[in-house]
Amino acid sequence: MTMPLSRRTFLRSAGLALGLPLLDAMKVNAAGDSIPRRMVAIETNMGIMPQFFFPEKSGRDYTLTPYLEKLKAHRDKLTVFSGVSLPGVTGGHTAEKCFLTGTPHPDRGGFRNTVSLDQLAAEQIGVATRYPSLPLAMVSDGSPTLSFTRSGAPIPAEKSPHKLFQKLFVQGKASEVEANVEALRQGRSMLDFVSDQSKRLNNVLSKNDQHRLDEYYTSVRELEKRMQSSEAWEYKAKPVVKAEAPKDIDDNKEFVAKTRLMFDVMKLAIETDSTRILTLFIDTTVIHNITHHGNRPEAVAELRAKEEGQFDALNGFLSALESTKEEGQSLLDRTQVLYGTPMGSANSHSNVNLPVLLAGGGFKHGQHLAFDQKNNYPLSNLYVSMLQRLGIETGSFSTSKGTMTGLEMA
Repeated sequence: MTMPLSRRTFLRSAGLALGLPLLDAMKVNAAGDSIPRRMVAIETNMGIMPQFFFPEKSGRDYTLTPYLEKLKAHRDKLTVFSGVSLPGVTGGHTAEKCFLTGTPHPDRGGFRNTVSLDQLAAEQIGVATRYPSLPLAMVSDGSPTLSFTRSGAPIPAEKSPHKLFQKLFVQGKASEVEANVEALRQGRSMLDFVSDQSKRLNNVLSKNDQHRLDEYYTSVRELEKRMQSSEAWEYKAKPVVKAEAPKDIDDNKEFVAKTRLMFDVMKLAIETDSTRILTLFIDTTVIHNITHHGNRPEAVAELRAKEEGQFDALNGFLSALESTKEEGQSLLDRTQVLYGTPMGSANSHSNVNLPVLLAGGGFKHGQHLAFDQKNNYPLSNLYVSMLQRLGIETGSFSTSKGTMTGLEMA
């Protein structure tokens, strides 16, 4: 007779929660490409007014819209998408947690998220850098994140550009380094305890459950290897940069200025190869009331000004990557920058026809890929293309079973 046991109960008994890493061998670049390839994924959570974003004409000779006009310097290095959405991802604002996971029906009871795009990528290429990934957020309240483990657990995001700078570039005292190493070793001791727990359970579990637990035990050991790698990084000097640590902005209404600060530190993280995977959740809840503008001219004008500010900030980030060279190429050429929203229209709480663009990263850009406005094309197909461009051998992700039609690698 087997004993009923929930995974949550087991982890709780072990005193910790773990995200399960991919069990395939970690490779810096699965495609054999020596070029360091990177990914940045950015979500703005309150939507983007579609009439100022989507071009009317598809193809390469589309006319820039007001928002895309802000990015005109990078037209040849970005692709605009329309008629795309995440299949089954519904529920208005609740969809924001699924922008990088594509997990359907976040509005239903008992919903459980799945692994996010960045974490799947980090499992494969994150071992090459000090930080496998950097989940970040510009928020007014709460603890939102774009990053989720294989078990669907949210990964806390750093919200302070100042603290992020300290983490990346300020070398701790010898005593602090030793304290961090000791914490990592304690973590490995906890993993030993988890493995002991699993061995004791084997005698009371079914064969199927024993197999699942064995897979879990293997994943725990993979996590232990990562912790050993982190321990080694603790003894390596952090990069030295000329920039000074930014001063955080406390006023939540200044979310565009706060985003610019975070972009500045993100660029430094990429330039120093401190990480190759970053996510940024931009919380614009402070303008939630005017996203329900009801087409009132004064509300639309106010919202447009706020959103244009966001595209100005994005343009500054892309320009900073473009102007920084690495082995004769720009950082933008080596860094995919995904920018979008889970809300096709915040005014109507729609989760279809999502405004999305992709810049840089080694694709043939300079186009507007327009898909069916009623029967949307899966945005998750783009995620497969992004993973493949990183050198990760996969043909599916979430609800996708293929790559993005019309988007080719350079």
